[in-house]
Amino acid sequence: MKLIFQTKEESNAQQREDFLKLSGAERLVAFFELSRKINRFPSKVKVDQTIGNFIIEKNENMGR
Repeated sequence: MKLIFQTKEESNAQQREDFLKLSGAERLVAFFELSRKINRFPSKVKVDQTIGNFIIEKNENMGR
């Protein structure tokens, strides 16, 4: 493991630079992976929404 001490601005700049080095497909995969991780985060809120022709439902068993 490597420890680096830097400011928040330096850290954000490095993360942005690393992200922009990825190809478009790799960025898309990174986005989906982040979405999956966020979806697994515990929440007491149950989402049931209708948007246009789509119905968005949060399945409590999803991702487990």
